[in-house]
Amino acid sequence: MQDFGEDDSLYITKVTTIHMGNYTCHAYGYEELYQTHILQVNVPPVIRVYPETQAQEPGMSASLKCHAEGIPNPRITWLKNGIDIMPKLSKQLSLFANGSELHISSVRYEDTGAYTCIAKNEVGVDEDISSLFIEDSARKTLANILWREEGLSVGNMFYVFSDDGITVLQPNECEIRRHIRPEEKIFTSYEEICPRVEGEDSQSCLWASAVNVRDKYIYVTQPKQNRVMIIDIQTQKVIQSLDVDPLPTKLHYDKSHDQVWVLSWGDMRQSSPTLQVIPEASTREDLRVIHTPFEGVDDFFIPPTNLIINHVRFGFIFNQSKHTVHKIDLETVTHIKTINLKAYSCMPQAMVYTHLGGYYFVQCRRNRSAAASPQLIIDSVTDTVIGPNGDVSGTPRVSPDGRYLVSADEGSGRIRVQAITVRGEIKLIYDLKTNVHVSDLTFQPSFTEGNQYYIYATSHLQTDVLFVELSTGRMNVLKNLKDPITSKDWPWSSYNRIMKDSGLFGQYLITPAKDSLFVINGRQSTLHCEVSGIRRGNTVVWVGEV
Repeated sequence: MQDFGEDDSLYITKVTTIHMGNYTCHAYGYEELYQTHILQVNVPPVIRVYPETQAQEPGMSASLKCHAEGIPNPRITWLKNGIDIMPKLSKQLSLFANGSELHISSVRYEDTGAYTCIAKNEVGVDEDISSLFIEDSARKTLANILWREEGLSVGNMFYVFSDDGITVLQPNECEIRRHIRPEEKIFTSYEEICPRVEGEDSQSCLWASAVNVRDKYIYVTQPKQNRVMIIDIQTQKVIQSLDVDPLPTKLHYDKSHDQVWVLSWGDMRQSSPTLQVIPEASTREDLRVIHTPFEGVDDFFIPPTNLIINHVRFGFIFNQSKHTVHKIDLETVTHIKTINLKAYSCMPQAMVYTHLGGYYFVQCRRNRSAAASPQLIIDSVTDTVIGPNGDVSGTPRVSPDGRYLVSADEGSGRIRVQAITVRGEIKLIYDLKTNVHVSDLTFQPSFTEGNQYYIYATSHLQTDVLFVELSTGRMNVLKNLKDPITSKDWPWSSYNRIMKDSGLFGQYLITPAKDSLFVINGRQSTLHCEVSGIRRGNTVVWVGEV
């Protein structure tokens, strides 16, 4: 909320990170007379620890992790049972990634305790506890049995949706924990999960998009069945299906309002697309599908939440053949305003958002004749187009903390990395020439530096996976991860080979080939294992601590 006082000052009543940046006032009628103010917004630290509690046997190693965000970057310290551990650091007890990880190499009984992570910067402090218990194998086994009975062992799994049903994979041991087959029944209706299609020899599944709803449920679309299926994570069973408009191809879970957004194409030509909403998605009481009033929606964008921004009020819908994006209110499901991009001849294809400075980056559709058009930047405070993002083109992606924008141009293989500073400035830091025509790309938090990332990118056509360390620009390639699923076999999106990470604290990533799955160890940047016999497993959901 901004307004001008009687003294011609600009007043911002509730300052957040979107307001950071340069503010320039001009003297009316004298354009060359101006003054610029730089607004920097500081944010107190917010932290998450992992795990909250763990049991280890003597002689084993233990890791306690603490992720902190804030502006400026917080400093991390650890206490054990209220006493600073810094003087006790040794070969056996060490800190990594600016204190984000506390590692005990060979635990002893006396290492049992409450470890407090404290994150501090100029404007505040936050703390949380990670508990460690050292127990002999007999007691630990008993603890594990109780732990399993309480259902705690269903977390930290990838759910992979493929032609052969649903595979629940534990990445650490590359172990298939459960396989839900196409002929298994939905718990409430006794219908088969993937009904047999007349004229086809084998019974197989077809999936498009899936989302995790608060680590309680997974919602997944079955485009040919015109329905969304719901899986209960605690019991690892399919419990319900919901009928939606024909060919549902994209889901998004809007955490702020506990609702799942569903985009249906209508038909394979996408001639009658519709956008629907499933409210109260995590309660599962009396679920219903609501039709939104929006027409001709090719795609939609809802900014993700993170540690600093935990509520998102607005989203955008767009038609890829019109020069506009439409801002919508996610709570009331109503249209707010239209932002015109015609002056830049931009037909929107994808959008991302960073809360640092409050910028939306819009990828414009490539003209058949001309080179790729540059992205546009929209300011979320004023809902106006600031202009092009330099000459940066391609598909934009923003790191979970909002500090990095990575744009991959599929045609040229060029990847540009921009940093968004705490003053809301956008700076180019790397221009990487690669021969990887990027299909999908994800961010993996660094294991050696706090508040840093690696990126992992897959290719539309090649068998290689690209790895880039964002703090240095160092590139590497993981070779021979077999052929990706062809674009013809994946009509639902341009991501015919996805790359899925395992959240804030996970170290494994997963990417499918045509007939198998590859698990990558993100800590070592090496191939961890291949799981064969999984065809077209290009819909994947990570489930964290349950």
